[in-house]
Parts: sequence; structure tokens; C-alpha cells
Amino acid sequence: MDYGLFFASKTKCIMMFNNIKRIYWILVFGLFAASCKKSAPGPIVYDASKQQNIMNVAYGSDPAQTMDVYLPPGRSTSTTKVIVMVHGGSWDGGDKTDFNSAVVTLEAKLPGYAFFNINYRLAAGNKNNYPAAVNDVASAVAYINTRSADFDVTTQKLVLAGASAGAHLAMLEAYNNNASGNVKAVVDLFGPVDLHWLFFDYPFPQLSQPVLINFMGVSAVGDSSLYAQASPINYISATSPPTIIFHGTSDDIVPIDESVRLQAKLQSFNVPNSFIIYQGEGHGWTDANLSDTYNKIADFLNQYVN
Repeated sequence: MDYGLFFASKTKCIMMFNNIKRIYWILVFGLFAASCKKSAPGPIVYDASKQQNIMNVAYGSDPAQTMDVYLPPGRSTSTTKVIVMVHGGSWDGGDKTDFNSAVVTLEAKLPGYAFFNINYRLAAGNKNNYPAAVNDVASAVAYINTRSADFDVTTQKLVLAGASAGAHLAMLEAYNNNASGNVKAVVDLFGPVDLHWLFFDYPFPQLSQPVLINFMGVSAVGDSSLYAQASPINYISATSPPTIIFHGTSDDIVPIDESVRLQAKLQSFNVPNSFIIYQGEGHGWTDANLSDTYNKIADFLNQYVN
């Protein structure tokens, strides 16, 4: 007997057996892993007859460029209006979730509206400086326009609403990027309108100037024209949309003088406006005054967005 051939054959048999076992377990584990994989979510199915809330819809490629979409039941592209909400936070903080309770309250008061509550890129040092956030608001509005048929809304009746820095961004979009005339109203909650004034004439420049430089990426001393370019008050004209303004007399973050000057500019062009002043309130408020704010927003929009 050729023991050499025997052992060689035996070795080959063992190798073949091991290979078969290896293939078997690869197949078993492969099938097991495949069965454990989560199936990819399918496309969103829009149903105009139902209320649909869709979170974190991307309107751009950056992770910050998302919006929460609140679509009312019984909506249509001829009747359902749009409110775009822009959160505050000094242009370097805040989140769309800051407006979650406001959306719920306003949905009940304004059932004929769809709400688009957006995030945008936040300024941080040399990153996302002006006009990044401004461009994001414009991109969000453009996205809603292109998807209006999917959402079953009309973007010919658009409202821009914001608080603080978000109000600044909302006003810039409404006053400077509304050639179509689709923006029918603006809701301004204690927003800054003249960044040049805030830089040079704010009572506490040691507080305002670092925030503005972080947002703008440059000091107004070095580029005052850029600050003028970023100021909503400089774009008001006779065709500007009706604007409702809210401000507290004790606001030491955005002084009420900003809103006083905003109303004066609107009135100089005969732009319909309403200015609600809350005595003793600071940069925001709660309770009865907040309820009053929601009611006055609804009344104003019912009057001017038809």
C-alpha cells in the first residue's frame, strides 16, 4: 500500500470537508445576517385626506438642513396655505423643536395652514457665517415650492414667521427675496432688523458685538456695508408684505427700539402692520401674553392672507 498516497488523499478529503463546512457556515451566517437587516424605509405616501406629520425632511445636503412638516387633513394645492417657522438662538444655537408647542397651538387656530418648521446651519467661528443661514431659509422655501404638489399646499400664500434671530432671517427672506409676491405676511417676534445699529449703538456693545461678529464673520468696523446688506430694514418697500411685530419693553437682548424703527419704516411705505408691545416683558414671554400673541397672529393672518 502506498501510504504516501493514502495520507495525501486523506489530507485532501479533510481539506475538502473543511471547505464544505466553511461554505455551509458562510451560507448559514449570511442568511442569518440578511434576515436581521432592517428593510429600508419606503417612500412617503402622501394622503391629502389625512393629517400627516413628517419629521426631519431634508431640504439640502447638510445635516442641519432639515424641516418638520405638519400637513392638515383635507388639504389641497388651491386652499392650503403655508407657514415657514424659523427658530431663534443668536444665529449660533436653538433648534426647530423650540417651536413644537407653538406649532400645536397655531394648528388649532389656523386649520387651513401647513407648517414647515425649519432648521438651518448655525454660525460657529469661521464656519457657516452670513449668508449661510439666509441661504438656507431661501433653500427651504424653494424646496417647499418644488414639492407643493406632493404636500398638497399652495405656495402662492406663504407666511414667514420667526423669533429673535429667526425673525431676522424670516424678514430678510420676506423683504429681499419675494419677487414672486408669494409671501403674503410676516410674523416678527422681537427680531433684530438693523445689524449696523446693533453693532455700534446697542447699549451693551460688549454683549452684542461678539454675537454679531460670530454670525457675520467680520466686524462692522471692517465691513459696515455687509452689515447693512444683512439688515432687513434696508429692504422694505411699498411692496413689502404686511407685518405683525411683537416686542417686550424690557428686552435687553434685542432692544424694542429695533421694532419701533421697523414699524416707522413700514409705515413710511404704507405697508400694513401691527405692533404689539408687552409692558415689562423681556426677550420672550409666557402665560396670558403668550396666549394673546397666538390669538393676534391668527387674527392678523386671517385678515391679510386670503
